[in-house]
Amino acid sequence: MATWMDIDSEAGPIRGWRADPTGPSKGAVVVVQEIFGVNAHIRDVVGRLADAGFVALAPALMDSVEPGVELDYDDAGVARGRDLVARLGFDRAVDLVDSAATLLQAEGLRTGAVGFCWGGSVALLANTRLGLPAVSYYGGRSVPFLGEPLRAPMLFHFGARDSIIPPADVQAHRDAYPQARAYVYEDAGHGFNCDRRADFHAASAAQAWTRTVDFFEDALR
Repeated sequence: MATWMDIDSEAGPIRGWRADPTGPSKGAVVVVQEIFGVNAHIRDVVGRLADAGFVALAPALMDSVEPGVELDYDDAGVARGRDLVARLGFDRAVDLVDSAATLLQAEGLRTGAVGFCWGGSVALLANTRLGLPAVSYYGGRSVPFLGEPLRAPMLFHFGARDSIIPPADVQAHRDAYPQARAYVYEDAGHGFNCDRRADFHAASAAQAWTRTVDFFEDALR
């Protein structure tokens, strides 16, 4: 069963969408949203992680700027989402992820993070700054942070047809973090995991999901 819950943070209370597995958990995963809020896609990811055996929690990061944000994948949604994350900032986003992770860790759960798009870059910072094993899906704003050393296992997913992340940026990730795994999906564009996006690519999404679940099963064991 999935439900909204409250998460206390230094920036004030925010909401989080949480789902728990029906049986014993394999650990916990903080799900970091795109710029569009904790929308149907992110809630679906939370549910799928719970189905795979993990406690999953998606903190509504925008709540500290504007409560209840849930945007569409259109030009208006992109423009508003970009404005909101600019106002939020990476430092506060990481602090909010830390609050969600701390809540899960207080339950005795080994905890990682997975993020998508803008949230993929936040997931990288959850690794470098919080020490969480992390998975980044097409993190388009990560290059400025590649000088920060990893503190835990790390997995990257990229689409070869991603107009936002050129091949040189993918190579920069590999050069900065040779110990991490980085996969490039030849038929995938930006946002290929999201079936609400035009760039959704089912085969690439399925392969990346299997690798993500396997990663967390190993890293949170």
